[in-house]
Amino acid sequence: MNVRAAITGVNGWVPEDILTNRDLQNMVDTTEEWITTRTGIRERRILKGKDQGASVMGIHAVKGLLEKTGTDPGEVDLLICATVTPDMMFPDTGNLIGHGAGLKNAYCFGLSAACSGFLYALTVGAKFIETGTHKKVIIVGTDKMSSILDYTDRTTCVLFGDGAGAVLLEPTGEAVGVMDSVLKSDGAGAEFLYQKAGGSMRPASIETVTGREHFVYQNGKPVFKAAVSGMTDVVKKVMDRNSLSAESLSWLVPHQANRRIIETVASMLHFPMEKVMVNIERYGNTTAGTLPLCLWDYEPRLKKGDRLILTAFGGGFTWGLLM
Repeated sequence: MNVRAAITGVNGWVPEDILTNRDLQNMVDTTEEWITTRTGIRERRILKGKDQGASVMGIHAVKGLLEKTGTDPGEVDLLICATVTPDMMFPDTGNLIGHGAGLKNAYCFGLSAACSGFLYALTVGAKFIETGTHKKVIIVGTDKMSSILDYTDRTTCVLFGDGAGAVLLEPTGEAVGVMDSVLKSDGAGAEFLYQKAGGSMRPASIETVTGREHFVYQNGKPVFKAAVSGMTDVVKKVMDRNSLSAESLSWLVPHQANRRIIETVASMLHFPMEKVMVNIERYGNTTAGTLPLCLWDYEPRLKKGDRLILTAFGGGFTWGLLM
């Protein structure tokens, strides 16, 4: 029997505190209208409080997923956490989430691929299911982007928010589940979207902190161009090799980085916006959290057998697709 990995449950979690465009207008040189027009974002969630890291949101998302699916924590074989804002360099944030969610028999690890992280982790998790060695795998995407934002930089601080989402993968012999995937990367894009300090190349120091080097830096134009071409190319490739058309697909689930990027990709693929998942106006760009949060928000509109294409693009550059 040909075993595939199927998503059998999805859950999301976002913090209570909301940062609106009006709030940002009072913090940095920008306007509500400018943010909404340029990005499609109206508000984003912010995780506040002492010692509140990405694992906190991941634990909430995973606990809710277990309860929602009636899954015994002890039955989970593996948890993969996608994040670029780990609680600390080590121990791994995936381990912290696994412990906090009571996954006593699972091994847990993290994966970093920026905004493509959840897509990468989902693809890796699916392979463990397909081998027949794992029965229950949890993929969680969680990022506390507010922890690495410069709220004096209007080009980046308006884009990002905090949030987490998780899915449960299980084996199926039916003609559903993960059918195809493509993952890509190009380190030449590092100069356009990165966090300069905090790693082994530029460890934290008085100079890096005062130089504001621990924040997200982005050169918007080349990132926009690369994101549109990257996601469009992989979607076309997979649609061609599977003899698919826009009409035969139920949903396009794109990374929620910027509404203009989403609309441009949909237009280039001749994909109607009413079949494109969009929730960027509520959360902003939550990096590894965007794809599962989309699935969570749209879950009431999904049914078994729907054909979805998930695609993302992230710093580094990383990009890809899963169908």
